[in-house]
Amino acid sequence: MKMKRGPSTEAWKTRLWRRLVDDLLLKLGRCNYGDYDTVDDEGPMIYKGIYHLFYQYNPDGADWGKIVWAHSTSLDLVNWTPHPPAISPSQHDGDINGCWSGSTTILLDGKPVILYTGVDSQNRQVQVLAMPKNISDPLLIEWVKSPLNPLMAPTTMNKINASSFRDPTTAWLGPDGRWRVIIGSKINRRGLAILFTSKDFVHWIKSQHPLHFAENTGMWECPDFFPVSTNSQSGVDTSMVGLGIKDVLKLSLDETKHDYYTIGTYNRDKDIYIPDKGSVDNDSGLRYDYGKFYASKTFYDSVKQLRILWGWINESLPQPEYVKQGWSGVQAIPRRIWLDKSRKQLVQWPISEIEMLRTNQVYLPSTLLMKGGSTVEISSITAAQVSFFF
Repeated sequence: MKMKRGPSTEAWKTRLWRRLVDDLLLKLGRCNYGDYDTVDDEGPMIYKGIYHLFYQYNPDGADWGKIVWAHSTSLDLVNWTPHPPAISPSQHDGDINGCWSGSTTILLDGKPVILYTGVDSQNRQVQVLAMPKNISDPLLIEWVKSPLNPLMAPTTMNKINASSFRDPTTAWLGPDGRWRVIIGSKINRRGLAILFTSKDFVHWIKSQHPLHFAENTGMWECPDFFPVSTNSQSGVDTSMVGLGIKDVLKLSLDETKHDYYTIGTYNRDKDIYIPDKGSVDNDSGLRYDYGKFYASKTFYDSVKQLRILWGWINESLPQPEYVKQGWSGVQAIPRRIWLDKSRKQLVQWPISEIEMLRTNQVYLPSTLLMKGGSTVEISSITAAQVSFFF
């Protein structure tokens, strides 16, 4: 390999980082699942020492279609093994026209469940429950749906918009022993996080008020609501409340295809979320990422005690071009996130596991390249991807 004298060190670092990201996106994002359309990540979790990632997937083409929940597992968050889709459309009153976004929750007995949005035979958006067929299987290959589906649905009484009622969060347990979950919605251009509560995770009651709302923000997709520690970089369980805790509400805005978040306080007595003063509650607010990054989702890694962030890098190519190439969309490198010391924003960094992809380090003595176009040969380099550190 020959290295030319060229752009500045900082420019080289930027380019090399982008190359590394591109390489990892192919490794992590496609999850070796093959071609076609990969969309929102959903339901990331760790179960019996194995990481699970579910994500929306169209097995019939690179464009939007009848979506299933694809499923891959990993021991290290870097190397992934694909499995058959965990959930596919099947229930007339639940998800016959598509299995859309949702989340996983670990119940008190350690059993994982999936709560997700289905599109029923009337093309209404409803909420559907699925459970592992065999909880002793650490790979959780087979899932079965509740015969009581849908568990939550638009009615004339609750006046929920049947075309804007989707993407339930990971549930959290309140001090009263009831589970709580929020679902994205809208009334005109007022974005809503509709709150439901349940004693048994099957029978759900709509709260009289949303957890939170904001004017002129449009449809709230893929909400994510979680606590962060004020005095540690460690993550905390989704049901954690009390001293030393702040709360984060992340929203994916359908109108702009941007994710933004606020930091605030969850009032567990009133079941409302209040953003901190100065935390901008619209598309001008804080974002995880200022590039292509949408429908993001966090989970609490109870083994490493970290909160891990996943995000979908939606397609930049025009629709005819990505259909022609045969695939679209990738999952971004997972990142750990924590609260900044200022308590006004989150900090994030790629997970440490990606360092395992670096091997066969080569050391060179200091070399001065005097003229543009001059070269230095580095022997014994055969990798497809090389990173330089100066």
